[in-house]
Amino acid sequence: MIDLNTLWFLLVGAIFAGYALLDGFDLGVGTLHLLARGDKERRLMLNAIGPVWDGNEVWLVVGGGALFAAFPRVYATVFSGFYLAMMLVLLALIFRGIAIEFRSELPMRWWRQTWDVSFAMGSIAAGLLMGVALGNLIIGIPIDAAGNYAAGLSDLLRPYPLLTGVTTVALFAMHGSIYLALRIDGPLLKRIERWIPWTIGIFVLCYLATSAATFCLVDPMVKHVLARPLFTVAPVLTFLAVFNVPRELRRGETWRAFISSCVSLLGLLSLVGIGMYPNLVNALDSSRSLDIYNSASTTETLGRMAIFAAIAAPLVAFYTYHLYRTFAAGKVRLDATSS
Repeated sequence: MIDLNTLWFLLVGAIFAGYALLDGFDLGVGTLHLLARGDKERRLMLNAIGPVWDGNEVWLVVGGGALFAAFPRVYATVFSGFYLAMMLVLLALIFRGIAIEFRSELPMRWWRQTWDVSFAMGSIAAGLLMGVALGNLIIGIPIDAAGNYAAGLSDLLRPYPLLTGVTTVALFAMHGSIYLALRIDGPLLKRIERWIPWTIGIFVLCYLATSAATFCLVDPMVKHVLARPLFTVAPVLTFLAVFNVPRELRRGETWRAFISSCVSLLGLLSLVGIGMYPNLVNALDSSRSLDIYNSASTTETLGRMAIFAAIAAPLVAFYTYHLYRTFAAGKVRLDATSS
């Protein structure tokens, strides 16, 4: 049976996966934002995510709270050791939000272009830094005997984490381009359809490179996945989902391509979870890794929080469902109220 520690490992992982799935496509839209031509096209792209981008970030807040409550030692180590990197992520997300809200406040071209650049750079930086953080957790970070991160910001910028960061940006760009194809019509759609093969190609190259690097550099993680025959289904399904994206697009099934993109993203994150379990943070000295037992709250706390999560999780899921049902259906149009 699944114990409370494993249950919370799955729950925290599901929350962050939900965030990556939902906010991933609007970070991808931001990554592609400067490819649009002119004010009208950029306004259309912003309107495609306008009703949902801030709701997507609710999942990040919930994930941070769940991590703090269930695994406080992990929260303390990661958020203190990665403090500057986390502040840069926060700054990138803040500038994205400000850019969306402020861009149309004044009509001057220089004003709008400034916020367009801020929106694009914030989106790229957020995706890159999140991927770098994930890569560091996978390959291992220096942790001292007290469980504290024992290095500086420059030590986080190693080749493998940088590769996972670039792969994350490429994945979000692919995810966002397919979402735009669902929401945009007219001449811009024709141009988006030309972007999509490029985003897919770049992501596939990054995906293959990251997979090869993981096999070479993170041997324990690979052995963990291969040790259980049932777990080998995850990489197979992920591989099939990735290569099903262009197949569905060639058939004109954009919705199915978007679903395959979602499955690809969730499959990649599930591989990380399977490979790292029961660790939450790998240490360079494996004896100092933080796992679901040595970094967890008490059993009583986990039990009480599980009851709360059973009540709150359906409410968050319903909120997200209602948000997308209300605001994210159909094609985006500009009218007299658009600016």
